[in-house]
Amino acid sequence: MTRAGRRKTPERAPLSDEAEESGPLRRCLVTRARRDKTAMIRFVVGPGGEIVADLAERLPGRGMWLSARRDVLETAARRGGFARAAKMQVHVPPDLAALVEAGLVARIGERLGLARRAGQAVAGFDKAREWLGAGRAGLVVAARDGSAEERARFLAAVKPGERVVVVDPLSGAALGRVFARERVVHVAIAPGKLAAMIMADAARLAGIEGRDEDNGGDTA
Repeated sequence: MTRAGRRKTPERAPLSDEAEESGPLRRCLVTRARRDKTAMIRFVVGPGGEIVADLAERLPGRGMWLSARRDVLETAARRGGFARAAKMQVHVPPDLAALVEAGLVARIGERLGLARRAGQAVAGFDKAREWLGAGRAGLVVAARDGSAEERARFLAAVKPGERVVVVDPLSGAALGRVFARERVVHVAIAPGKLAAMIMADAARLAGIEGRDEDNGGDTA
């Protein structure tokens, strides 16, 4: 019994999974941690019961979210996490990680192409370094197979006190295809929505590849 004049505060009911689907945060079905959805990957059950990565987050059906990490993806596939979340028998492709990687690589290439056509990206050592020196670059995309010494020389153009994120999701040949060249090693991208999307997808790709558990690019 409570004292007169004092009301007992009712306990709040825990949020349901459906309630947690609103807003920018999603709960990982393996780790149960809540993270910004830009650092996660949405999966759905396809028409044939197969698990499909919904990288664009547009496919119909109840989404199942995983942190963008290879170990998390492998745990969900190995321990039946997708089936439990979907509450039905599902088929998990044995090459699911490779499919996710390929999808992220394609998205990064497409967004780089959009940035190039919009005048928000330049390629090549001299042009990209000029953007760095002028403070026009919000993101640097470097070829993952480029020279470490050349990258350091390139990034030396960043002014003291400024910070530029550097990601390396693609090879020089893949970057070259975006810019209609045989090979590209350095790309500078203006700050904005496209730069943010490329950075997020590059971080997700690094996590799925197991290259970077923190899913973050370097800074210069």
